[in-house]
Amino acid sequence: MKEHLSLYVFIGVIFVTGVVFGAILVNALTLDQTQELRRHLGSFFQVVDQGTSWDQAHSFWQSFSMNVKWVLLIWLLGLSVVGLPLIFILDFLKGVLVGFTVGYLAGQYAWKGVLFSLVSVAPQNLIHIPVIVICSVAGMSFSLYLIKNRFIQKRGNLYAPFMNYLILSFSMVLVTGAVSLYEAFLSPELMRWVTPMLVTAGG
Repeated sequence: MKEHLSLYVFIGVIFVTGVVFGAILVNALTLDQTQELRRHLGSFFQVVDQGTSWDQAHSFWQSFSMNVKWVLLIWLLGLSVVGLPLIFILDFLKGVLVGFTVGYLAGQYAWKGVLFSLVSVAPQNLIHIPVIVICSVAGMSFSLYLIKNRFIQKRGNLYAPFMNYLILSFSMVLVTGAVSLYEAFLSPELMRWVTPMLVTAGG
């Protein structure tokens, strides 16, 4: 952590910039786009409020697949020098998604939207975002190692750094599994607690 503190700060700034951009992007929506999104969200809130049963196994695998794709893509990009800028783009896009989601809910439903964000968006992202940041820093570190020790100095053993990178990334995959379990089994229950207020607000 201390060794790569500057990289963590750099990735953190990129992510926060994405969050701010995503929140600002909400204001760029046209009236038709805003109404369409509100209509889809209203339908979703009604489904949740009616207590429709969830296919929890399907939800888990869908969430796990999505979360793992972020980790694997960053891992693959970290293996190549040319993939280094794309890691920055992925971190920025993740920030945009979070910022847009929370910004839209807060803008359309005020404090009720913020409350819904706290139970449906915030908990898993409190873990998933650090996972993305850690994977990004590891990918950057390995990519910079390649540049320094293979292309500039043309020396150094890749085996140990590669294995460390592989083990860390695999550990993050396991963490994303825990995040997906929350999204599939706990998050729907919390959403059922909040959605009655949103259905009323939507109506």
